[in-house]
Amino acid sequence: MKWIVGLGNPGTAYQGTRHNVGFMVVDELAKRWGIKVTQSKCKGLIGEGNVAGTKVALIKPMTYMNLSGETVRGYMDYYKTSLEDGIIVYDDLDTETGKIRLRYQGSAGGHNGIKSIIQHTGTQTFNRIRIGISRPQTGMSISDYVLSNFPKSEQDLLKAMIDESCDAAEFALTNSFERTMAKYNR
Repeated sequence: MKWIVGLGNPGTAYQGTRHNVGFMVVDELAKRWGIKVTQSKCKGLIGEGNVAGTKVALIKPMTYMNLSGETVRGYMDYYKTSLEDGIIVYDDLDTETGKIRLRYQGSAGGHNGIKSIIQHTGTQTFNRIRIGISRPQTGMSISDYVLSNFPKSEQDLLKAMIDESCDAAEFALTNSFERTMAKYNR
């Protein structure tokens, strides 16, 4: 079984924020694939379905960003699944808005959700789709920035990033992550 975790914060107050692009990708995949992400389990919301002959789970941690690793670890333990079968989708300050970047290992780079996943899995090696949100302008705190909504001027870029992330996740269901990186890292 393949599984995709979108990182974000639960609740309507965070719905359109930069920090919730992982949730946005899972929501779009759920819509594309006709999967309802409503089952409460492993400190998250989970939906399962079959896509292109592959059993797939979509996961949204409900622990808030900083504890995302609890959901990932809980899911892996409950379903006896491997980290190699998962993809983590999240916002990235070091990637320009409008771009996505795929990686299979690396440090948390200051991202607390990724720090939590590294802590709970014991490794920095896992498949990732990083969605660019750029860095804030000088004088704005990072926490205020990531918890702010995308402005109207970036809505087209946001939609394109979500669509491309969904395309990459779908491609990865039937191809190696190395091949997926080769295709989507431009």
